[in-house]
Order: sequence, then C-alpha cells, then structure tokens
Amino acid sequence: MEANALTIIVPVYNEIECLERFCESMDAFLQQSPLAARVLFVNDGSTDGSLEKIRQLCDLKPGYSYISFDRNYGLSTAIKAGIDTADSTYIGYIDSDLQTSPLDFIKYFEYLPAYQMVNGIRAKRKDTTIKKISSKVANNFRRLMINDNIQDTCCPLKIMEATYAKRIPFFDGMHRFLPALIQLQGGKVKQVPVQHFERYAGTAKYHLLNRLWGPLNDTFAFRWMRRRYINYTVAEKGVHKIAEKHEQF
Repeated sequence: MEANALTIIVPVYNEIECLERFCESMDAFLQQSPLAARVLFVNDGSTDGSLEKIRQLCDLKPGYSYISFDRNYGLSTAIKAGIDTADSTYIGYIDSDLQTSPLDFIKYFEYLPAYQMVNGIRAKRKDTTIKKISSKVANNFRRLMINDNIQDTCCPLKIMEATYAKRIPFFDGMHRFLPALIQLQGGKVKQVPVQHFERYAGTAKYHLLNRLWGPLNDTFAFRWMRRRYINYTVAEKGVHKIAEKHEQF
C-alpha cells in the first residue's frame, strides 16, 4: 500500500457527455492536492460509449486508470470494486455527473487522520423538488432507524481511511450506509458542507420509486447486519520461526 496517497473512485454508468468536463475539474484538484492522488474510473457496464471515452482519457492523462465490468451491477458494486482495487492510504469517492466539485476535497484534508471518514453535506442542493423530498424522507427514516447522525449519507464526495474502507461488509445498497459502516468499526466521521450544482449533462439514473423503496428496504437489512456484526481486536501475537535444517555431508 502506497503511504500518504489517495485513490479517488469514480463510478461511471452512461455518462459520456460529462467525462471530458469532469476530467478538467478533477485535474484542477490533482494539481492542488496535498497528497499524491490518482483517479480510478469504474465503468459499470455503460452502453453509450463511456468506456471508449474512459480509455482515451486514461491513455492521455497520467494518474488516471480504469476497470470495467462485463455488465451493469449498480453503484454499490462499483464502489466495492474500486475499494478492492485501490492501493493507497486513503480512498475517495465522487460521481462523474459534475453535481459536486473535486476541489471541495481540499477542505477534507485538515480532518485527516483524526477522522476515519470525511463525508460531504450538500448544503444547497440544486436538484428537482421530487428528488430533494425523496432524499429527505430517506435520510430522516435512516437516522430514525439506525441513529447514525449522518445528515447526507449519499453525498457523492467522501474520503475514507483505506484500512477501514477495505473492511466494509459488502451487500446490495452498501453505498447508502458508508458512514454508518465506518462507525460500525469504531471509526469517526466528520461531516463537511460542500457545493452542489445542477447536472451538467445526461440524465439521473434513479427515479422516485428506487429513491424511496431502495433506501427504506436497505435500512432494515443494515439493522439486521449490525446486530450480528463482530468487531474484534488482537491483543497479542506470537511469531514462531521455522527451524533451519542443516545438511551434513
């Protein structure tokens, strides 16, 4: 694992219209980042030419790489695959739709390593009324049911300590509970207000039904898992050397 480095996971599903502008925004952050930072695209089975565009961008830009799925698996799988692939002290996550700015990552660094995750709060959301209402309902229900005190769990602007991120249990809907899953391991989460913008291009991949039913259903799954989760600490470790064999001639 590369010390004092950051890998930023960027899940992509049919975002070809955003990718070039996204890289321009990300380049501005990479030039200012106090840590050595790289970008890892995770192509989640795009069918609009996004993979070809990602290949072109990664060929042209140092510090950019990608992995690509054989089909669409969903956001939780894309984030998990990025976490599994990353080899750095910290792991970040941002969407490629340009509704958040990579430059807001800069303000996160002052809270590391005191906190094991820094999570954004989209203070002035530029979303549709339906999207804002469904998000508010889902967030309020989650806080009531699991008491994680996270204001905006699905804000797509996060940095996690890799040792915690790689221990996150994987399940469908995991991306909705990343701060709570860090807390489950005893980690601390800092919440920081970030900018939010209208979508630059393309269309949202979620509708009202899966914005509400998915989070509500997954909250019960998380409660079940949390009751059975075991977090252990190794108090002592002994190392036994293998005895050397001496050949006699």
